[in-house]
Amino acid sequence: MAYKSILTIATDPTTSNTACEYAMNIAAQQSGQLTVFSLGIDRTQIGYYYAGANALIQQETIERAQKDAEESEDWARKKLDGSPFDWAVDKAVVTYASLGRLVSLHARFSDVAVLPKPYGEKRGGQDEALLEASLFEGNAPIIMVPDEAKTDFPPKQIVIAWNESSEALNAIRAALPLLKSADKVSIAIIDPPSHGANRSDPGAPLSQMLSRHGVNVEISVLAKSMPSIADVLLRHTSDVGADMIVMGAYGHSRFREAIMGGATRDMLEKAVVPVFMSH
Repeated sequence: MAYKSILTIATDPTTSNTACEYAMNIAAQQSGQLTVFSLGIDRTQIGYYYAGANALIQQETIERAQKDAEESEDWARKKLDGSPFDWAVDKAVVTYASLGRLVSLHARFSDVAVLPKPYGEKRGGQDEALLEASLFEGNAPIIMVPDEAKTDFPPKQIVIAWNESSEALNAIRAALPLLKSADKVSIAIIDPPSHGANRSDPGAPLSQMLSRHGVNVEISVLAKSMPSIADVLLRHTSDVGADMIVMGAYGHSRFREAIMGGATRDMLEKAVVPVFMSH
């Protein structure tokens, strides 16, 4: 299977540029069709204005959102002009409350959504909402691309974060075309349970499954020697020279991870290579 329908969402050319370039390289390598969805977001919060201000503020925010959408559309068309693959640019203005529903309609019929890092400078709640809408309501695998990441595609060295969860297995199956084309894949297992079913050979069933598909795979059992699982995975990624991480997303609830932290949120904040995720 190849990725033939690729989606990326642009709300700001500055923060969307690297993700768009990565998506363009996927479309070129896979002979796919890339859709850039240019969004202007009306951030009006009804009910939080002093008396008489609502109409004026709503008009200003709608005009600002329309301008943002037009700027993103113009930028995307110029960037894609002359590309050797099929492409399209869609434009919409949406309220913050309706953001997830609109994004999910586009993500649902995409093979993969390529999105920018949701946390960091010039990011806001809308970037996190875009990613979560694609994963949950859209039920699409996503590739999160940090600003500093290389945009070469396909990746040649991949790390799989394996914890035997359904989310991780879904991500692995969705990423199988990338795993098969990689030079080497490292299954990273952090502190496997001492009384688990595969305690004598952790990761063996997954390794066998991938090997049958021709994946060049090795297993790395790692100790949690750093404060978070994400830190251990990122250090291992650097040690083996990997250019992508494949992992399940949000094994715990999004609310719990937002309040208490978790591997997904930590990875979205700290990763410097593209991260392939699925829920």
